[in-house]
Amino acid sequence: MDNLSLVTIVIIAANVIISYKGFEDYGFFERYKFNVGAVRRGEQFRMFSSGFLHADTTHLLMNMLTLYFFADGVIDSVGDVNFVIIYVLSLLLGSLFSLYFHQNEYQYSAIGASGAVTGVLYAAILLDPSMSLMLFFIPIPIPAYVFGIGYLLYSIYGMKNKVGNIGHDAHFGGAIGGLVVTLIMVPILFKTDLLMIGLLLIPIIILFVMHKMGKL
Repeated sequence: MDNLSLVTIVIIAANVIISYKGFEDYGFFERYKFNVGAVRRGEQFRMFSSGFLHADTTHLLMNMLTLYFFADGVIDSVGDVNFVIIYVLSLLLGSLFSLYFHQNEYQYSAIGASGAVTGVLYAAILLDPSMSLMLFFIPIPIPAYVFGIGYLLYSIYGMKNKVGNIGHDAHFGGAIGGLVVTLIMVPILFKTDLLMIGLLLIPIIILFVMHKMGKL
């Protein structure tokens, strides 16, 4: 995008500044990362602060590039204030999912803006379902909703099989946050894109059914 909104610039700058502070200051990093034991002892601020820390430059770059490509499309549709609400609530819901699924793992830690950024991505998909995405390893355009459904299904697989050092639950929570908050803000989507909403809800329903059955 030629002209990033001020809100997008501020969020990216905050992520970069805080992440680089964490790279250089281990005590700072440990103090503000998400940790189940610390959160359960009362340090709930970590559920928010951890969303501005990253493991390394690559982790930071991937999240900020995704935000760069999709943030302003959402802002154009819902406005600056509503965008910030989507971002923050997606971040927090991602942390809540991590806390819920790892509530008895007191040493479990997580960092990164992935929950918030995934929420923005899914808001963008919902607001423009005809959009196509081009992935680095697949040199052909993919319909955004196909990517959205596939990504959440992969997140379920990742949660079930503990694939990689990735917070799949935070991604899932962020995606749900982006979808739900966007629908609340733009209820006309229930009239114009009901089928798309139903398709995007499929993996969410699968997640809750699997959890109810004790398979997660």
